[in-house]
Amino acid sequence: MDPSTGQPRLTSRHWRFIGWLLGAVWLFFLNVPLATAWHQPQPGRRWLGVAALIVFGVGYVLLFQWARKKRQALLPIPAGRARAGLVLLLAVGLVSIPGTGGDWLATLVYVAAAGVFLLPPWEALATVVVCALTPALASWLVPGWAAEHGIVWAVLLASFAMFGVSRLAQRNSELQAAQREIGRLAVAEERARAARDLHDILGHSLTVVAIKAELAGRLIQVDSERAAAEIAEVEALARAALSDVRQTVGAYREVSLAAELAGARSALAAAGIAADLPVEVPELPDEWDRLFGWAVREGVTNVVRHSGARCCTVRVHPDRVEVSDDGRGPSTPDATGHGLVGLRERAWELDASLTVGRRPDGSGFLLRVHVPAEAR
Repeated sequence: MDPSTGQPRLTSRHWRFIGWLLGAVWLFFLNVPLATAWHQPQPGRRWLGVAALIVFGVGYVLLFQWARKKRQALLPIPAGRARAGLVLLLAVGLVSIPGTGGDWLATLVYVAAAGVFLLPPWEALATVVVCALTPALASWLVPGWAAEHGIVWAVLLASFAMFGVSRLAQRNSELQAAQREIGRLAVAEERARAARDLHDILGHSLTVVAIKAELAGRLIQVDSERAAAEIAEVEALARAALSDVRQTVGAYREVSLAAELAGARSALAAAGIAADLPVEVPELPDEWDRLFGWAVREGVTNVVRHSGARCCTVRVHPDRVEVSDDGRGPSTPDATGHGLVGLRERAWELDASLTVGRRPDGSGFLLRVHVPAEAR
């Protein structure tokens, strides 16, 4: 089983059997030389021919399987080993001549097909040409051997078929590799999404928890009742953060603009920052409502953490949301961070734009998410 997908691997016993079958199914064409060798009157020639043809068939299948595994793994076939394998295959075929006579030429069909599967294109073409010409040359050089025109056509057809098989095997291997890469990228993307959501959720919640805990620590000697109330809110925030993490891991996390505005009011009050927030918000499509909610969450978290501001303003329009403050502003012209990277990715997914910088008057901080008209 593949541990990443839970599906059977392609190298299972079933597929290994299919691979061996693909290599061995064509060996029945050796029946003619095998029958010739079997009916030899001389035992020595008979057993030499039969043994040579058996070794030839086994060698061909092993060579085919070796090359097939290389292609499946998208590895190059070593040219030197491939040439050596073909030479040995041809040599075994020649050894069978005392038992098979002119019928040994049938082995050239397998040599040509193996050459197409194993060798680079020009070498494979040369091998096919040599195997196709050999029957005619053999009938001319060896008295008593008839011209085997059928072998010539068999060599050409087998080579053409093996060319198609080799291309198909190559494409299938590339497709399997592409599918594995897509699966790996999907897993990586999901991990990145989960990490982004956890950062955004916990970053905001833990910031508010830290501020309220600090406030409670200062109030415990001055106003114990208010300190207790702040500690109770810290407990509630911690439980809410835990619930958010569980929902995010389960892919059920929903962010809404109204909820984030309420959370922003509480966070800003705990940090001692005046909040200028809208009482009502326009009706928005669900995806924009979630995006604007993430923008408010990230913007207010940055205000509470880094701004040193006295006042934070949130404005919501049908096409944009803006979070600004009167603090020290961004440290760089194009402020970046894990939360802003995550927010930018969310905006890009919906064809929206994210702007981070100073306010138009040159002071403070401004975060704006804008939805162009054509994207709505």
